Amino acid sequence: MSLLSELINLNLSDSTEKIIAEYIWVGGSGTDIRSKGRTLSGPVSDPSKLPKWNYDGSSTGQAPGEDSEVILYPQAIFKDPFRRGNNILVICDTYTPAGEPIPTNKRCKAAKIFSHPVVVAEVPWYGLEQEYTLLQKDVKWPLGWPIGGYPGPQGPYYCGAGVDKAFGRDIVDAHYKACLYAGINISGINGEVMPGQWEFQVGPSVGISSGDELWAARYILERITEVAGVVLSFDPKPIQGDWNGAGAHTNYSTKSMRSEGGYEVIKKAIEKLGLRHKEHIAAYGEGNERRLTGRHETADINTFKWGVANRGASIRVGRDTEKEGKGYFEDRRPASNMDPYVVTSMIAETTILWKP
Repeated sequence: MSLLSELINLNLSDSTEKIIAEYIWVGGSGTDIRSKGRTLSGPVSDPSKLPKWNYDGSSTGQAPGEDSEVILYPQAIFKDPFRRGNNILVICDTYTPAGEPIPTNKRCKAAKIFSHPVVVAEVPWYGLEQEYTLLQKDVKWPLGWPIGGYPGPQGPYYCGAGVDKAFGRDIVDAHYKACLYAGINISGINGEVMPGQWEFQVGPSVGISSGDELWAARYILERITEVAGVVLSFDPKPIQGDWNGAGAHTNYSTKSMRSEGGYEVIKKAIEKLGLRHKEHIAAYGEGNERRLTGRHETADINTFKWGVANRGASIRVGRDTEKEGKGYFEDRRPASNMDPYVVTSMIAETTILWKP
């Protein structure tokens, strides 16, 4: 082991009670993840016990240079799989010095929706399916693809095994274990239809925690691909042509949907989602029109339809849900680059609070 590796893997608890907390937040584009570390005097497990912090918002596209300070409010803590020990990752949201959420802080509004008594009583569960594409660093071309060329057509790659079918599995498995170590409720992984594309699932998680966990999982994946020298892309259609895009299918249920008679509640919720289709599409990720074409397991972006076991629908209901008369449904419209705070809270708002 090199001296550098030995130093990176030092166990701080052998010599000090101090820990390192990596504060993480969403940057100015709404899809980039920023972070910086600070020393704390000892272990912390409650976000409310963590100090607020600040950063230069003019360098992240979130504040003007003449008034650049943005304040970080700690909101969720995860174990740090990179530094290990008592060190932590801290999911934060962002405010002005006066305490107002800045425009890119989507968590604040989501937290208000999820704290509404009617929403709280419904205990909304989410299962988020995050698709992503691994790219070769210098050419920004999918991992495993010949440079300037294309692999064989789609078919053998989905959940495939073998050196000519699965590209980047070491990254995927490292991420899977790192998320479990961190305390993220990651529930699975699989290779996707397009080679070089993968998926991980987070959930079931309740309310605002689903967004916290997905952003933490994205951060960990960014760090792992950084070490591996591979570029991580959440572009919803990274390769044009006869190749699947990348989405973030959102599985959802409420207490009423999971109870007897829940299938009728599900159908009424889907009807509401159809009435607000344009508003949801506008909030479901940039570039989604390149993905939602009516091909490659998608519904056309301008069309709303639902069906049982139909992967070409906007909303898919599972066979088990139909059979049992209760359960959940899947919103297949969100793009891979969607903000989970926006998508999860909007689904809750539309299906629980909104009155047509």
